Amino acid sequence: MGVLDGRVAVVTGASGGIGSRIAVALAREGAAVVVHYAHRQEAADAVVAEIVALGGRARAVAADLTRPEQAAAVVAAATDAFGRLDILVNNAGTTRDGLVLRMTDEDWQQVLATNLSGAFYCIRAALREFLRQRSGRIINVASAAGQAGNAGQANYVAAKAGLIGLTRAVAREVGSRGITVNAVAPGYIAAGMTERLPSGTTARYLQQIPLGRAGTPEEVAAAVVFLASDAAAYITGQVLNVDGGMIMH
Repeated sequence: MGVLDGRVAVVTGASGGIGSRIAVALAREGAAVVVHYAHRQEAADAVVAEIVALGGRARAVAADLTRPEQAAAVVAAATDAFGRLDILVNNAGTTRDGLVLRMTDEDWQQVLATNLSGAFYCIRAALREFLRQRSGRIINVASAAGQAGNAGQANYVAAKAGLIGLTRAVAREVGSRGITVNAVAPGYIAAGMTERLPSGTTARYLQQIPLGRAGTPEEVAAAVVFLASDAAAYITGQVLNVDGGMIMH
């Protein structure tokens, strides 16, 4: 018996890195999962195959989340395929790093559109289902960078900080309807973007982490599973840092 038996989840940006581990972790606990991807169909299909091999149910769905109608279609795919929706994990994100003076309008707008507006569009669509059933879990994957700032990432930091604010605003709006809205804020995680950093940059990050190591995608996924479960029913509007102590409030 899994803690999420009978529930249905949408995970955006689930074709690789942290998102794929979130999708698999939710499935291990019994949830059927819509695996959203933007471009990497083969990778998304591999995540679906991994879930099916575990005895779970999953479906891959492509969408450009910067377009409201496509974000709504991802949410609709859950009810079409599995009959309901219980959990929305907004994990999709992108980076276009650069110093502010050199950052183009397109670099700014694309990151905000994907990392923040895309999450908003998915939340708005999911709330229609959640309000109808008077229950639901929204978990937004923010970032420790959205709390502490990061030179060369003004667009990414602004989007992730905005996502934290969005989390709290929506939590206040829908709490009376049995819907919780929380965020996880990963720190330095050994996946995706961080794997492409120079070794010197990695060493500097590790010096800032009390636990002295990078985190794993599975550790982020475990936090998401907790927030999606009944064990977290009295937690809303919170940011759970999964960062080895890098940022302490």
